[in-house]
Amino acid sequence: MTALKKYDRLEATGLWRQTPQDQRREVVVSIGDATLVISDMNDQAIAHWSLAAIERYGTSNAPAVFHPDGDPAETLELLDSEAEMVAAIDTLRHAIIKARPNPGRLRWLGAAVSVATVAAAMIFWLPDAVHKHTLSVVPDVTRNKIGDALLTRIERVAGMPCRAQPAGPALRTLATRTGVKELIVLREGISNSLILPGGKILVNKVLLEDFEEPDVLAGYILAEKARSQNSDSLDALLKHMGLRATFTLLTTGNLPSEALDDYAETVLSKPRPPVDDTTLLAAFAEAKIRSTPYAKAVDVTGETTVRLIEADPVAGTLATPLLRDADWLRLQAICGN
Repeated sequence: MTALKKYDRLEATGLWRQTPQDQRREVVVSIGDATLVISDMNDQAIAHWSLAAIERYGTSNAPAVFHPDGDPAETLELLDSEAEMVAAIDTLRHAIIKARPNPGRLRWLGAAVSVATVAAAMIFWLPDAVHKHTLSVVPDVTRNKIGDALLTRIERVAGMPCRAQPAGPALRTLATRTGVKELIVLREGISNSLILPGGKILVNKVLLEDFEEPDVLAGYILAEKARSQNSDSLDALLKHMGLRATFTLLTTGNLPSEALDDYAETVLSKPRPPVDDTTLLAAFAEAKIRSTPYAKAVDVTGETTVRLIEADPVAGTLATPLLRDADWLRLQAICGN
């Protein structure tokens, strides 16, 4: 639409609130692709209003107050100083209304075609489009918040993380060596390892207590990192929760509590997806960590992990020790006895 291009660089500030009970927030308003984009002051989109479905309280009120059609509780207030944006919104609304076809003899057919098209889009295109768009715009701070919320729910099943003070430095050293934001040791609840949105990795204490060297634990950490490169942890979470929760995250930056509760129960009981040997070997090579200890921990016979053993990128070389023996012993005792 030509009218849209005219305003594609226009921005204004306004006051937005989702419900009458909420405090009004200062926001930035811009014209998007057939939508009015409402963003916070950090330039993160918090709401998208269809230009075709925007209503205004009155026509000459000052300040101008708009709301989505059918939802008068959510409001956007633009002061007199933003007259250009107010005029742009009114112009686009009128242009869209004017462009709508007039009723005629074939009105019923056009309506049927429109309904079928919208239904097809809703079923086949919209969910995937919203899903991909949400993954692309969710900022790191929101991913971290989701990961922390998910960890809180996992702790209800697995108990509080092990945090024995003497083991803290060794745990941080291992996280740095494997390129992980933070490592968290749990007593139970997960089979081996699990990466959360935001990058924190959970590991079961058996990976520390049942093996004589830290290379096995490091291997599981690298495998979990590699797994997240093939399948974003937030991607898996949103696919499980569905379109409604995804749209809620896109528009509000939050996920429904009940959806997080359900996913926490599911992810703990669901086997972790496999990672191909080529990806794993590349991860071990980059970290300069032996793959053989991990391979033998996964399969003591080595039959299913033979490539990880034979193509060990650090085999036959002088590998830098992951931890000093004393630090590894402290880390093995992080959960106490």
